[in-house]
Amino acid sequence: MTWLVFSYSLSSGVNSSSRVAVWRKLGRLGAIAPKAGVYVLPDKEECFESFQWLAQEVQQAKGEAVVMRVNKFEGLSDAQLVKFFQEARKDDYDAVDLDIDNLERDIHMKAKALKPSKLADALKKIRSRFSDISRVDFFNSPQAVRVRERVNKLEKNLGPSQGQAQPIPKASIAHYKNKRWVTRPHPHVDRLACVWLIRRFISSKAVIRYSNEPKPNEVAFDMKGVSFGHQGNLCSFETMVQAFGVRDSGLEAIAEIVHEIDLKDGRYVRPEIAGVAAILDGWRSAEFPDQQLELHGISLFEGLYINHKK
Repeated sequence: MTWLVFSYSLSSGVNSSSRVAVWRKLGRLGAIAPKAGVYVLPDKEECFESFQWLAQEVQQAKGEAVVMRVNKFEGLSDAQLVKFFQEARKDDYDAVDLDIDNLERDIHMKAKALKPSKLADALKKIRSRFSDISRVDFFNSPQAVRVRERVNKLEKNLGPSQGQAQPIPKASIAHYKNKRWVTRPHPHVDRLACVWLIRRFISSKAVIRYSNEPKPNEVAFDMKGVSFGHQGNLCSFETMVQAFGVRDSGLEAIAEIVHEIDLKDGRYVRPEIAGVAAILDGWRSAEFPDQQLELHGISLFEGLYINHKK
């Protein structure tokens, strides 16, 4: 297994706030420190980019930083490193558990005195904290499933959260049959799923263009400020599914897979998530052109759909 290693040093003249800022950022990235002065993340593209940005910050503070790929640590097995990651996340999940305990106690003891807005704010903080941990839970800490269930149950019992989307306006499939579509280049999970949805349920021969600049006659999706984009806590695929009213068991499964890979908020658990994410990361690393990504994506989501329609 390949690992990313980050090591840095700041001169004695650097103020303590800069040192604390770097340390906190390493914590938010989910890095572990199996050895003094050495921080480790799994070899993932997003982790590499995060370490690179942090290295730049250290260098701007007149310090030194290096990012390396390492195949093996002397005296530390891959299994031991994975355990370090899982133990670190266990402590994080335990803190969320405690937050849930405190909120449930407050609900029980002060049911009539607590304002709905305060409950919504408290729940939002818990969901946000859990989501942040989920994003850096690289090796599926055993505590994740139980805490996720508690968060989802609490959210369900308290009613719709402020982060949820407003009702999605209905869209007629017939009206969009001959439309031209556009989305951002280098499509990843959400955009690829939307492309598959368009070709599977709306128009198999739809013209879909990849650009950051929509033309006046095009329907934009998964772009900022458009109707078929992220709405509240819904990804673009979920928004389109609801808008066109084409939900069924196969689409529900795909929506949960896409949501979790795209938003990483820990809301859904499905066995396919890790595998689909790995495939998509591989395509991105291979730098396939947009049309090739589209073809691969359509095949992938068609297979998932057929499998879950059984």
